[in-house]
Amino acid sequence: MLESAPQANAVIDGRSSAFYVRFSRPVDHQDSRLAIKRDGRIIEVLHPRLESAPEVLFARAPTLAPGRYSLHWLVGGSPQADGEIPFTVGSGS
Repeated sequence: MLESAPQANAVIDGRSSAFYVRFSRPVDHQDSRLAIKRDGRIIEVLHPRLESAPEVLFARAPTLAPGRYSLHWLVGGSPQADGEIPFTVGSGS
């Protein structure tokens, strides 16, 4: 994993709905997954866009309430890889 939006430990605006993870090699978009977690539980499964760049998993999410979250990613195929990126949605004040 090279970069992501949001970045690890970032504070984002709740209206931010674009999430992505960029890798150093092409990924299998069809067998890969993105999910938003809160308190260790999946609250939103995101569907990566198949027409994204070959090395990017990109998806949109609905507006998130203020709080602490993580973006969980899973790259399918061989070898499989996964990880989590913690982030916070600010209160907007």
